[in-house]
Amino acid sequence: MAEVFDLIAEERTDSGKGASRRLRRAGKVPAIVYGAGRAPRAVCFEANPLLHKMENESFFSSVLTVNVGGKARQCILKDVQMHPAKRQVLHVDLQRIVADEKIKMTVPLHFLNEETAPGVKQSGGSVSHLVTEVEVSCFPADLPEYIELDIGEMELDDSLSMSDIKLPKGVELLDLTEENDPGVVAIHVIKAVQVEEEEGEEAEGGDTEAPASEEPKEGGDE
Repeated sequence: MAEVFDLIAEERTDSGKGASRRLRRAGKVPAIVYGAGRAPRAVCFEANPLLHKMENESFFSSVLTVNVGGKARQCILKDVQMHPAKRQVLHVDLQRIVADEKIKMTVPLHFLNEETAPGVKQSGGSVSHLVTEVEVSCFPADLPEYIELDIGEMELDDSLSMSDIKLPKGVELLDLTEENDPGVVAIHVIKAVQVEEEEGEEAEGGDTEAPASEEPKEGGDE
């Protein structure tokens, strides 16, 4: 089961862009909690603790326990809006979950034994990650923080597809079907293209005069 993160939220009554801007100036992040057959609820979080938790990769693929007014509710993160230039969270969308209902979630792939794979260690190949995360469907209790894929046996020019991923119990890959089995990782030799310099391309002359802008000015103070 994925790690559980605790978040303390405050209920908010103001809405609109102006209210959201005031919250951000006060060091808070506006958010919405929805789903599970209940009406959406507007809340906010303290910005710095939220940013700190977001530094953990598992935060984005874990069950989050959101506490509002002493009542806790399990949620998953569905969307995060970040400032385009600053390290600032602008808005967060959270979806309530129910234990007996499946959820859809994107989880990261962790590739194991890349450096010891024969295609890398012996043949000098490079690993190409064609996919770095996958969308899964499962019950909340089965949600993995990440999915591992061991590539330690891969030779040069080998590749693995989604059907090669060993899934935890109760977890399905939404992008994998009988008709569609996308590639995930491959090992190839990356060939560098060498551009030959044309004969005489280098400077033919010896010394050249310095540009006028670099010549010392007369009459300057030393």
